[in-house]
Amino acid sequence: MTAEIRIDALLPAEMARRAENVGVRKAEAGLVPLFSLAILAGAFIALGAVFATTVAAGAGERLPYGVSKLLVGLVFSLGLILVIVGGAELFTGNNLIAMAWASGKVSTRALLRNWLVVYIGNFIGSIGTAILILLARQYTFGGGQVGATALSIAVGKVHLGFVQAIALGILCNALVCLAVWLTFSARSTIDKIAAIIFPISAFVAAGFEHSIANMYFIPVGLLIKHFDPAFAAASGVNLDGLSWGAFVLRNLIPVTIGNIIGGTLLVASIYWLVFLKRDS
Repeated sequence: MTAEIRIDALLPAEMARRAENVGVRKAEAGLVPLFSLAILAGAFIALGAVFATTVAAGAGERLPYGVSKLLVGLVFSLGLILVIVGGAELFTGNNLIAMAWASGKVSTRALLRNWLVVYIGNFIGSIGTAILILLARQYTFGGGQVGATALSIAVGKVHLGFVQAIALGILCNALVCLAVWLTFSARSTIDKIAAIIFPISAFVAAGFEHSIANMYFIPVGLLIKHFDPAFAAASGVNLDGLSWGAFVLRNLIPVTIGNIIGGTLLVASIYWLVFLKRDS
């Protein structure tokens, strides 16, 4: 007798229960595997950022603004596809653990432990990828257009206003968590990929801010600036204000705050109230 294979997608109520169960497993994960998978996720998102930067190089000069942004967003989706399908721990997606926390199935300590360990691991994976890109001198490809684009992206991100960065972070992680939420309906790898592409493309095309992606985008610009000053000078990009302090204070902190708000309040809390509150 063969097992029945279901190909229909799960409905939202079932998705909420799956999200809750996944949140419990993530919160109970051992420290070493959790940290290792977090490093992988940082590297995966950084690889999506490398892909996006390479595709963006020169695209704005040849394509209309919206079309070039759409193309960049589509290729950046690689990062979350690798995280979800390959299996890794991403801080922004793990904001959905708040659903299991709200149901009382995950303690506050376990929730914050997961977020802290994963955030640090994501940072290491992202920075490590940026260092490899520097050593590989991939930024010099395309006649230096890739590096010039990387520098321009980094500069733009450290010149956001604090409140603006929070708001852009809120909008970003609402879409990222919606992408992860949609994958809870999936029964196949193709389902998961299809669920990821459009929300992620939307946040990138719209210019929203993702804290983990920015752990690559800004440091790679800083590394080029400090370790290849001749290239940085020749790029023609004004690097005033691009510093490690600006990275942390003007982008990483406010964007992280925004990401948490967007993921927990705009996605996790609403779906918990609708589908899980009556069961808790």
